[in-house]
Amino acid sequence: MALAGVLLLVPILALLWVPSYAKVDPELFGFPFFFWYQFLWVFICSALTYTAYRLTLSARGKTTHKVGEDT
Repeated sequence: MALAGVLLLVPILALLWVPSYAKVDPELFGFPFFFWYQFLWVFICSALTYTAYRLTLSARGKTTHKVGEDT
């Protein structure tokens, strides 16, 4: 379960460290690094959130979740 917490903490820390991405170069399709870096984190964050979710389910002893099932 601690690994799930670390996976959720990674994007928060990466985006809070603004000096690491507050720059224009390198550009990607005309977009400054600042914009496409943050947009890339949308996909990275969703993958990390999904992984944390699956780790949490497996730690609880479940591998699948049915709609309407509370526990």
